[in-house]
Amino acid sequence: MQISKDTRSHYERIGGEEKVRALVQRFYHLMDELPEAYGVRKMHQPSLKGSEDKLFKFLSGWMGGPQLFVQEFGHPLLRQRHFPFSIGKSERDQWLLCMGQALDDVVEDETLRNELKLAFIKVADHMRNQSESD
Repeated sequence: MQISKDTRSHYERIGGEEKVRALVQRFYHLMDELPEAYGVRKMHQPSLKGSEDKLFKFLSGWMGGPQLFVQEFGHPLLRQRHFPFSIGKSERDQWLLCMGQALDDVVEDETLRNELKLAFIKVADHMRNQSESD
């Protein structure tokens, strides 16, 4: 895999607020529509607007842009915030399916897309709190 020599943040490279919003909207649209994502979708409220807003704010800072999530909610504490949910291999894979497709649909730069996919895999693995062997 090629790593970019571009020293700008992922936030700048993706296209800033507009593209991060588009990524998050596409991600949740896929989660809402793909039957393969049913398990992870049912962990969310019927309306995805609150989740969409929080993920947008988190990703803005995580990608090197404005720290919107931290300003509003404090430190992300991702694992702690997700601990009430049973997250195993299946849920991780469903989440990554949606995010991978959203990245493919929204991010034109292949190198950036691949860098983000690898970073999301690490985050998704870190969120797991179930050790099923499937």
